[in-house]
Amino acid sequence: MTTASPLPVRVYTPESPLAHPAKLWRQMKQDLWAGRELAWRLAVRDISAQYRQSALGVLWALIIPLANTAVWLFLTGSKVVQVADTAIPYPVFVFTGTLLWSILIDALNAPLQQVNANKALLAKINFPREALILSGIVQTGFNGAIKLGILLLVLPFLGVHPGWGGLLIPVGLLSLVLTGTAVGLLLTPLGVLYGDIGRGIPLITQFLMYLSPVVFPLATTGWTGTLMRVNPLTPLILNARAWFTGQPPQLLGEWALAVGGSAVLLLLVWMVYRLAMPILIERMSA
Repeated sequence: MTTASPLPVRVYTPESPLAHPAKLWRQMKQDLWAGRELAWRLAVRDISAQYRQSALGVLWALIIPLANTAVWLFLTGSKVVQVADTAIPYPVFVFTGTLLWSILIDALNAPLQQVNANKALLAKINFPREALILSGIVQTGFNGAIKLGILLLVLPFLGVHPGWGGLLIPVGLLSLVLTGTAVGLLLTPLGVLYGDIGRGIPLITQFLMYLSPVVFPLATTGWTGTLMRVNPLTPLILNARAWFTGQPPQLLGEWALAVGGSAVLLLLVWMVYRLAMPILIERMSA
């Protein structure tokens, strides 16, 4: 006869969890681990729903980057936009850039989308809220893996080979997902309360794309070059593309600083998200 494991006991008090940071951190780790199965089920549900009623299926993962590439090839080919020379063929440059950028944006949007999509579940059931974050990361990783896998199949036909740098492709992908998730989780509490945040994200990210080496090579002079160099997204895109295309990495110090800063930011905003969720659920239920 087996003995059932005791149910966890949670005591709610008016005292702020910040009064005991070590205890708060332990609970955060416990809930992160406890929410892994629910996160997986939510991710499978959402991924299945995403592709179930789509005739093109996973090809949608490449349609937007291909469309962006076609637009920029038309603009540069018709001399509407002048672009400096790139180390790799410009079609490959802009295609890899827009694809990597789409992974970053997917990760940024995922936390807010997950919370908004599961408002009813949050209001009715007490479960580890970290499951929503994990679910968004799983979905972003799945869609990103499809994009990168197809890209790796296409690149040899374009005369581009990753070489030994290809071993670091997963590192480039993880750095983009890490940064996007950290920024997205930072915006989630305000985004739940104010719909303007969700509407404003595409406008801001579109502007940031032109200050990152996505469709333009890294500028070295002028105010544009200064803004690109101080943009923390610049080394992430540069090196992720370099590891894909067999080019030497650039700004490795800035890359390490951006990744480290994103990791610290993610830990901080995870705590803010956890503390804010009871208030947000109360607002959503009102």
